[in-house]
Amino acid sequence: MKILVINGPNLNMLSKRDPKKYGKITLLEINEELKKLAGKLSCQLEFFQSNHEGAIIDFLQKESSREADGILVNPGALIRYAYSFRQALVDHGKPVMEIHMSDINKTGINKKVNVLDDVRIGQVTGLKKGSYYEGFKKLVRFIKNKL
Repeated sequence: MKILVINGPNLNMLSKRDPKKYGKITLLEINEELKKLAGKLSCQLEFFQSNHEGAIIDFLQKESSREADGILVNPGALIRYAYSFRQALVDHGKPVMEIHMSDINKTGINKKVNVLDDVRIGQVTGLKKGSYYEGFKKLVRFIKNKL
């Protein structure tokens, strides 16, 4: 099973952002922990992070990305306005698990719009680094139940 792990804008700055919301861990450290978990669950991971919506769309459209069985995504603020990103996920056609380290319902300017509401199979928020691990496990369970 192959899972894409996509991180959107500003997530490259983890460990330098508000530690009350995000903790002190780096994205590289999260990725290393996900690799360990993936090994236990017999999964391959491919990681991608960009601060640019178009770069993420290009990544999703790559032939190797299209072979993935699912997508674990921390889109950051892209959930509020990125309809092109949303469409790329729809076109990809694989299950999407949305995760956020902070509680997105309590932070940000626009709390009402989430362009992934009807695209994702689930959402995990507010668990800091734990959102990645819990979201990953839920995505793998979902995919295995579909096989």
